[in-house]
This record gives sequence, C-alpha cells and structure tokens, in this order.
Amino acid sequence: MSQQHSAAQAPTPRTASAVATVGRRRDWWRDAVIYQVYPRSFADSNGDGMGDLEGVRTRLPYLRDLGVDAVWLSPFYASPQADAGYDVADYRAVDPMFGTLLDADALIRDAHALGLRIIVDLVPNHSSDQHEWFKRALAEGPGSPSRDRYHFRPGKGENGELPPNDWESVFGGPAWTRVADGEWYLHLFAPEQPDFNWEHPAVGDEFRSILRFWLDMGVDGFRIDVAHGLVKAEGLPDLGGHDQLKLLGNDVMPFFDQDGVHEIYRQWRHILDEYSGERIFVAEAWTPTVERTAHYVRPDELHQAFNFQYLSTHWDAGELRGVIDRTLEAMRPVGAPSTWVLSNHDVTRHTTRFANPPGLGTQIRLPGDRALGLRRARAASLLMLALPGSAYVYQGEELGLPDVTDLPDEVRQDPAYFRGAGQDGFRDGCRVPIPWTRTGSSYGFGDGGSWLPQPEGWGELSVEAQTGVPGSTLELYRAALAVRRDQPDLGAGDAVEWLRAPEGVLAFRRGDFVCVANTTGESVTVPVHGRVLLASGEVTEADGEAKVPADTTVWWTRA
Repeated sequence: MSQQHSAAQAPTPRTASAVATVGRRRDWWRDAVIYQVYPRSFADSNGDGMGDLEGVRTRLPYLRDLGVDAVWLSPFYASPQADAGYDVADYRAVDPMFGTLLDADALIRDAHALGLRIIVDLVPNHSSDQHEWFKRALAEGPGSPSRDRYHFRPGKGENGELPPNDWESVFGGPAWTRVADGEWYLHLFAPEQPDFNWEHPAVGDEFRSILRFWLDMGVDGFRIDVAHGLVKAEGLPDLGGHDQLKLLGNDVMPFFDQDGVHEIYRQWRHILDEYSGERIFVAEAWTPTVERTAHYVRPDELHQAFNFQYLSTHWDAGELRGVIDRTLEAMRPVGAPSTWVLSNHDVTRHTTRFANPPGLGTQIRLPGDRALGLRRARAASLLMLALPGSAYVYQGEELGLPDVTDLPDEVRQDPAYFRGAGQDGFRDGCRVPIPWTRTGSSYGFGDGGSWLPQPEGWGELSVEAQTGVPGSTLELYRAALAVRRDQPDLGAGDAVEWLRAPEGVLAFRRGDFVCVANTTGESVTVPVHGRVLLASGEVTEADGEAKVPADTTVWWTRA
C-alpha cells in the first residue's frame, strides 16, 4: 500500500506562551531564524512609494505568524541615499523617508510585545560624504586633525595627479577620489562613502557611543556591514599583479580581513555584555575561507557570521556536503553556531540563481528556468532549515520571489550600475518591493506605487494569494518553521550524522530527525526513515521505500 505526502502541511499557530518563551529563551541566537527586512521594499504606510518603519511595524504580526525569532532591519539612518542608506550621514537619526526615532521606538516595543527581537544594521567601515566629520575634513584642508579620521593621501605623479595606490572600488573604478585641494580620499565603495580610518581613536570612541545609543533604545543586536573591512594593511600597499576586486569576492586583499579588526570587536563585545537580554552581533564578513570566518566568532568577539561560502555553493550534493562539513568543523572549536543564508539584498535571489546553469556567480541577470529554480529553492530552503545553527531568511524568499531581471535601465538605482566596471550593478533585481495582495497599484505594498516597478503577475506570488493554499511556498515556510520550533533535534547542536544515500542525494540524521535532499534531476528511491514531517515536493511511500522527486527535500522523524 502506498502513501503520498504533499509539499506542505498547515502550520501550528504561535501561541501566547510560545511568544513568551521566545522572549526569555537563553542562547536564543544559536538556533534562531532571523528575517531580513529591507525597509524601503517591505511595506509603505504613507503612500509615497517608499517602504518605511511604520509599514514594517504594521506587518510585524505577519512575521510573528511566519514563525521567525528576530527581524534584521537594513539601514534606516539619515542618509543622502547614494547607496540605499549604506552611506550614513547621522547614525543617531532616522531618515525622514523612513520615519522618526519615535517610529523606531514604537517598532522595537511592538516587536518585543510579539516575541520578536530587533537587530539593526551598523555601517562602521565608511560614512556618507555628507557626514559632519567628512564635511569638516574637507573644509579644514590638508594636515588638519579632521582629515585623520578618514584616509586622505597625496597623489602620485609629478603633480599628484595619480591615485595614491592601485586599489579599485567594489562598485568599479578607482577606490580614490581627488578633492579640490589636490589630496585624495579612500572609498572602497561609492565616492559618496569615504572609509573611516580606524587607527584614529575618535572613530572607535564614536562607534562605542553609537552602540550604546541603540542598545539604550532597546535593540537586540547589530548586523555589522563590511565587518571584514575596517582595518587596512599598514602603508596601504598596492595590489600589483593581484586580480582586482570583484564585489563580495573571497580573495585575500590588503583592505579586507586584516587581523586588526578583531581587537575592535573584542572592545565592542564588552559593551554588549553590559546589557541584559542576550544582545548579539552578526558579521557580514567575506573571507577567503570558513576558517577565517570563524575568527570573527571566537568567544570574546561576535556571536554569528554569515556563511557566504554556503550561499555561493551550487545546487550539488557533493559541494553542499563539503561546505556543510567545513563550516561545522570550523565553528566547533570556537563554540559558535553555524549561520546559514541563501539570499540577501546584495545577491541574486536563490530562486533565480538555481534557475540558471552553475558558474554564473551570485549576480545573475537572466530569468532562467523559473519552475526549476523555484523547485530547487524550496528544497534548498528545507535543507538549510534542517542544519544545526541559525538561519537567515531574506524578505520575499518565503513567497518564492525571483529576481526581477528585466528592470528598465532608467529605473535602476544600484550605484554599481552607474560605475561601469566591477560589479554588474544588478542588485536592484532582488530589491523590488514585495507583493502582499493579488491586486492594487503595488500589490498591497502601499497606496502610491513602488520605488522600483513590480512585474506583471507579481500578485499571484503575494501573501494573499499563497495564504492557506496547500503546497504554496509561503505555507511550506510556515510549516517548516513550526516544525523546527517543535523539534528539539532541529537547529541546536553542531554536527550531523551522514547516512548512505544515492549519488546526488544528501541524507543526514539528527537524533530522531532525518533530512534527505535530492539535488538530481531525477526521482530517487531511499529507505523510509519514519513519519514524514514535511516535504518540498510530493513524496510517495510503499513497502518501506520512498520515492523522492527531482530537486526535493523531505523531513522524517522516528519519534
């Protein structure tokens, strides 16, 4: 007698007691599921076409019901928006396009009342060129103390007409811009984002104060932007014949992953530990190896670091097992959890990455085979959520959103697009505002359209269209997070027990829980491992064997 198991089952609603438990659970961050909100693209409360903090606040119940533990907010600080808020002019103010400090306070309070924690972005590698410090540095001129807070240098050449070294910007072109008095300043990103000089004591003093400001506001932690970039090699040496920088690459560079960053984070950890409630740091640290990443999460430094090696891995069983093993082995000696991620605001959504042939990197401008991409993305998400450690979900991935790959050139806003060289500048495709309803001028995002155009058919991927629909991607995520919350063998721990499986299939056990992921394009037959908890596709069982479709992950339990 055979049995069929459909792709998703109804989730278990989060009860009031469950909310209270989340709020007081110790070491919550070790197995937390954290949801990234890109505020300008999440929800618009005032109809100006731009998402805002009040919009996020009104949608917090949706995130609670989804089943996540915390919300990470991309920058909402006062900014000229040269790089979507990652060019900060005032770290203690909310940009008017997003609201006010009172709105931030209300959001934090409401989140806590719902059992959700709030993590905010911190941008310590660079400021905006409109920051008061940088404006003062320009006004006071060469040799002034204010210039020492940034990297100002005389140029090379007979008249200083050449940049001080051969570094390139992540966004393409030289990493140096010359000012009117002839000196040059360093910016690893856009010219509007001058790099701080972390050798200057005032920089460290300022950021310790900024940390306390937001901790006193009640935030539960910080995601550190470019955590690997604060300290530069002494003397700012040329790259020479080294391959020039590509965005989010893992090469060894004199401006990334220098050992001096770790002393900064040890100082920051002392501040965080003064506050109750288990506040955390998570590092955006692109490093050459997971072993180097582990340096950021030693016991006296940060709590988590994004696993970009995992994000960059193809949908291939051998590659996935390799990076899973290396990650768990690297994190175990420092006692830190592995932190898994598949998508964020800087890379092509994994629904689109997996729709295209491997080898195209994390910046893809082709739609590919969308049905294939969604099938693989659903399977990859269940695999990620079954691994020990913490997981990050980027807004809209629970809806199966693809990248928008056909945005007209005239609407693009990614600064890398306008720089020409370096990154292709197609991050806008993963930042299109998400759909909430089937219809409307912006599918429920807001009453005034959206700052990036949403494609036709976006409504069929909306929260409204998928809610309560068996097998939808949204219900798959809701069910997966409910199961993860209720299964003690999921999330916690630092190891998996690999099981024998056909080629192209990953199978591992964690206590009574078993996960099997078929990364091949064909159905495979595997032993039944107990009762099916959840599957990303339709699984058929008969006579002790299970037929797992192509690109499908299934969860079993023996309990």
